[in-house]
Amino acid sequence: MEAPEKQTVLDDVLPADQVAETFLALVEWAETYLLSLSVLLQIGLIVAALIPAAIFGPRLKKLIREQVSKRTETVYLRRLADAAAELATPIALYLTLAAIRIGLGSFGQPVDWIGAALALMNAWIIVRVVTLVIRSRFWSRVAFYIAWPIAALDAFGLLGPVVAQMQELAIPLGQGEGGRTIRFSLLDVVRTLIYFAILFWGASALSRFLQQRLEVIEDLSPSLKALIGKILNIALPVVALVIALHIAGFNLATLAVFSGAVGLGIGLGLQRTVSNFIAGFTLIADKSIKPGDVVEIDETFGWVTAMQARYVAIRTRDGTEMLIPNDRFMSEGVTNWSRSDRIVRLHAPFGVSYGTEDLRLVQQLAVAAAAGIDRVVEAPSPVCNLIEYGDSSVNFDLRFWITDPQNGMANVRSEVLFALWEALKENGIEIPFPQRDLHVRTWNSPPEGFQLD
Repeated sequence: MEAPEKQTVLDDVLPADQVAETFLALVEWAETYLLSLSVLLQIGLIVAALIPAAIFGPRLKKLIREQVSKRTETVYLRRLADAAAELATPIALYLTLAAIRIGLGSFGQPVDWIGAALALMNAWIIVRVVTLVIRSRFWSRVAFYIAWPIAALDAFGLLGPVVAQMQELAIPLGQGEGGRTIRFSLLDVVRTLIYFAILFWGASALSRFLQQRLEVIEDLSPSLKALIGKILNIALPVVALVIALHIAGFNLATLAVFSGAVGLGIGLGLQRTVSNFIAGFTLIADKSIKPGDVVEIDETFGWVTAMQARYVAIRTRDGTEMLIPNDRFMSEGVTNWSRSDRIVRLHAPFGVSYGTEDLRLVQQLAVAAAAGIDRVVEAPSPVCNLIEYGDSSVNFDLRFWITDPQNGMANVRSEVLFALWEALKENGIEIPFPQRDLHVRTWNSPPEGFQLD
């Protein structure tokens, strides 16, 4: 009787029979799918396709640069032409592989490996085109994470089973006509997102194009242009979403089921956002502010450069751009220096010594100093009023008007004060500093040993 073979710990963890079977299966798969004549032929043709691609790619790039890019005026079309020129060699390789696939398929030869290479090349070209044309980091990442997985699944023949599985994962949404169950699958969600991404990008481009066209129409007021821009920024994405749902086969009538939940979510979670939307339309409708106005809110002074759906952009004299929510203009109020009239009155208070004999001359010199500044308007003319007899000086208030407050107010006030200083000095008029008279009512004898110099 033979003794049983002794089992080791290694045999328990990694059975030798199982390892041998796995290795033999891998060898058999390699011999069948990698070392067959058809596979070697396809790999050889893929490598050989690099030669015509390297030859015709630079020529195709030169042709696109000379014949297409220079004649294209639209920004996105020019970017598309530049992207095609940049990817001329990969495109030539793709066309060569496509021709090889058609040729082999016409003779009934397998084209699996060439098809996989075409799928990967197609994904790479799409990602590069999106990156070069849109020039957005976000959309480049979206294209990368969508195109490459699809291409990889298609290259290994797994795209069909994955799509079928995604179609099975569905949520019932109710009964349709004839008692048919309405289902919304994971595949429908992915398709809707892809369609919406494409349509949203197109809607954004169309909105920018229409707003640029509106800017050149002189008959429209700035507030009306901003209102139309807000409507376009809201309506076009909504239309894009509805079209995406319709293309994906989603029954829009089922949206009524979720209307209550959506309304509750807007009322609670999106209260501030909706408030900003409504405040934005109100600001434009009542024309309280408009692009180009010089405003001051919460110690922020500047001019309005844009009125978006959620905020108002104010550019300050420091060169910074403040984005202030629309509802703050409704709740806190705003000082609009140029709402109905761009003429703004500024003040330049000053004082002269009590020893000044001719105060009328001071008044005339102040008016002439302000009138000599370029930004000070002639009508209304500058005015200088005597306002009080102060503790140390006779105080005046020089008032003058400007029509360009967006260019700053402190700088023009400074120029007026400089001119006033020079005029008073030339005429021997003193601008006093604070003075106090000290009256000593009693004087005690100094302590012993204390001496006054």
